[in-house]
Amino acid sequence: MNKFLIVIDMQKDFIDGSLGTKEAQAILPRVLEKVRGFEGSILFTYDTHDEDYLSTQEGRKLPVPHCVEGTPGWRMPKELEDLRFTVGGKAFSKPSFGSKELGEYLEMENRARPIGSVELAGLCTDICVIANAFVIKTFLPETEVIVDASCCAGTTPESHERALAAMAACQVTVA
Repeated sequence: MNKFLIVIDMQKDFIDGSLGTKEAQAILPRVLEKVRGFEGSILFTYDTHDEDYLSTQEGRKLPVPHCVEGTPGWRMPKELEDLRFTVGGKAFSKPSFGSKELGEYLEMENRARPIGSVELAGLCTDICVIANAFVIKTFLPETEVIVDASCCAGTTPESHERALAAMAACQVTVA
């Protein structure tokens, strides 16, 4: 079966940088283990902003500069970045929460070879994980989308749980 793992925004600013949390730090070893053991294709997303972030709508609503392309906070931890290259994982830079490019890529892959499942892990459950789960459901409505709750962390533990419940209500499998 053609399977994909999508590692969402496992970047330093979300782990131990400007928007980092202890929950994000705690999932890093599990995400590394999942990537190492996954049998299928692995893709990665990068939250990507420019120096003008604070002048964007997102920047006005969340006035904390983060994931500015090329900065240390934009990068993944070295061990995960090294794994990305080892597994040949394609990366998608995204200026917003969900990635239309990711959805289009998966739709194209599904036409070439039907995808049995797409699994998500990463940050933040209540923002980019949920947004990309819904993007994938939009492009691949008949493909099982799975979120590994133990490999995700939200902006708060409560927001993480609310996002998991919202995804489950929209037929995303929460594992």
